[in-house]
Amino acid sequence: MRVASVNCRGLFHRRCSVRKPLQLAALPGRRGLLTTSYSRGPTEPPLLDTVIGDHFAKIVNQYGDRPAVICKQQNDRATYSSLDARSNALARGLESVGVQTGDRVGVMLGNSMEHAVATYALFKLGAILVPLNPSFNATQVVSALAHLEASHLIISTESNLPRKDPRSNIPLLQHLIPDLSKTRIESELVPSLKNIISVDNSSGRINTSDINCLTAYESLTSDATPDKSALPPRNLSPTDIVNIQFTSGTTAMPKAACLSHRSILNNGSQIGDRMRLTPEDIVCCPPPLFHCFGSVLGYMATATHGAAIAFPTEAFNAKAALRTVQEEKCTALYGVPTMFIEELSLLDEGVIPNEGFQYLRTGIAAGSSIPAELMKRLHKVLNLTELTICYGMTETSPVSAMTTTDDPVDKRINTVGKLLPHVEAKVVSLDDHNNILPINTRGELAVSGYLLMKEYWNDPVKTAEVMVADNDGKVWMHTGDEASMSPDGYITITGRVKDLIIRGGENIHPLEIENCLLTYPGVIDASAVGVPDERYGEAVAVFIIHREPESEAADEDKIRQWVREKLSNHLVPKYVFFLQPSELFPKTASGKVQKFKLREDAVKMLKEKNNLS
Repeated sequence: MRVASVNCRGLFHRRCSVRKPLQLAALPGRRGLLTTSYSRGPTEPPLLDTVIGDHFAKIVNQYGDRPAVICKQQNDRATYSSLDARSNALARGLESVGVQTGDRVGVMLGNSMEHAVATYALFKLGAILVPLNPSFNATQVVSALAHLEASHLIISTESNLPRKDPRSNIPLLQHLIPDLSKTRIESELVPSLKNIISVDNSSGRINTSDINCLTAYESLTSDATPDKSALPPRNLSPTDIVNIQFTSGTTAMPKAACLSHRSILNNGSQIGDRMRLTPEDIVCCPPPLFHCFGSVLGYMATATHGAAIAFPTEAFNAKAALRTVQEEKCTALYGVPTMFIEELSLLDEGVIPNEGFQYLRTGIAAGSSIPAELMKRLHKVLNLTELTICYGMTETSPVSAMTTTDDPVDKRINTVGKLLPHVEAKVVSLDDHNNILPINTRGELAVSGYLLMKEYWNDPVKTAEVMVADNDGKVWMHTGDEASMSPDGYITITGRVKDLIIRGGENIHPLEIENCLLTYPGVIDASAVGVPDERYGEAVAVFIIHREPESEAADEDKIRQWVREKLSNHLVPKYVFFLQPSELFPKTASGKVQKFKLREDAVKMLKEKNNLS
């Protein structure tokens, strides 16, 4: 175990603070290196055995005057004391319109103060927060609310989406409730729906004066003397469901994962510990609050450490994110690879001056595998020398493994770190989940511990497919991710099991090809997929976003030669598709590339060229 150390690095870290000792992922009994791909995380610190509202009260008592939430787009700030008071007032307002313990409440908002306040208001009430992606269309919203039998919906008048103009939500509401003029909500599509609370974020662009069935968010908290005192005690348990997250859906329709107070509170706390967050830190968080990245890795991690979280805009905007870092002197920056790539491009092009990043030290890169070249650039350009890598999935609350701020650079480039405390993991054979593989052998990663979801809401069949008991009765979440484990317990994710390209009986890992292509001059992003091939079963197809797609460098044969020289013949792509710099790969809300859509695009284009039958 490391001893406490003082970190004081002048311009590279404006704050000088004593850091807590950090217990790293331990090998069983510390008697030697692993020989099989099974590992356990540390047993310290002990798990927090409380509900989120009670833990938050302790943080408020300790750090009440410290900044908690900064919303740059709204020019709004809250200290921990004011966040506590605002959430108490909103909780009482929600209670007055019928929100009760256990109710599922949809929240379809961007990264805003209203979302931040509503989160703790619902947690305190014991209601279940159901974040909805603001990009959801009417059919998706109806499907989600009906599946969960939601009683209330908090929704903004406009949805702000990345790289798009704001979208009015009035057509969505008209689909949900055909007659908006009535004072009472009547929805045949979602019969359980009792109330819709509207947040006016349109700056006057949307007129809701003739919609009588909406309750204005402001009306729930703007009484002359709203009661901001602590709520009366409620009979809540740490194992109660408090958050239902819809999975990202890289390969299928989203599923509703049920997470408890215990799982997300401890996960957020442990993530903050690995980052060594203190009340002096300010975390810039562009990832969305409707996703675990924003809500647990971001908001829960900062709120359990008395740190501040800064939301640049309601939806991701690379320019606003960089300016927030500069103006707020942020010490941490979060993102998925596609976000970081866009931010670095703005700096490369001189759109944002390459200055004001000297206070950055740490952050989180997650969502998908981090290419080595990207990691090196983040260290060099943005001073993210203590950048951490997280691995997880919605169903595990979400993080199970994470690097530390002082892991060697090669570990932060090539692995996702070691297990968090009180977490177990194993790598098993694809055809026998009870067969734990030797170290450094690729197989499917399975995870167990406090962090497992309770279930997919009202879907026992899907739950049973991924949560499987072993011969000893211990339940494991089978992640669908291909991974390997080193003798010292570091985990390497090599791709999705379903994304493997099987060419002539050989397993090809897309990440190997993608990392190679990212070192080719002018390549901004790359993705490899498998397409049908008569001779080999599957062939490699790559999509490349190039800075200058019309240049000589953007040549299919040169790309193939590059891969051939740096890797091997069987990894050379048979098909190469170039995209314009302004084009983006199809992605989930969390930034993961939806390879199944790229595969469909490739097959369609090849059929049009008569390359496929």
